[in-house]
Amino acid sequence: MHQRKVPMRKDIVTGEMLPKKDLIRVVKNKEDEITIDPTGKQNGRGAYVGINVETAKKAQKEHSLDKAFGMKVSDEFYTELVEFVDHQQARRELFGDNAK
Repeated sequence: MHQRKVPMRKDIVTGEMLPKKDLIRVVKNKEDEITIDPTGKQNGRGAYVGINVETAKKAQKEHSLDKAFGMKVSDEFYTELVEFVDHQQARRELFGDNAK
């Protein structure tokens, strides 16, 4: 059987290339709104953060998304991102890598 190619994306915090399913996409749309994109399909400029609480906290501390999008990202959004990553990481530990 043919091996499927695994899509790889770069984590903006660590600089590592990781499989897309191991990352969370954050999107900036045309209205300059920044949101978490759980589907990975929303329109707009995307940046990826690893599903790891320490990585998300490092992004918050270093304001990695500010640099990636060229604009100020609110502290509330970073807090929301850390909580979302924590939730996703907990799901993976409970259900394994197949948890969506």
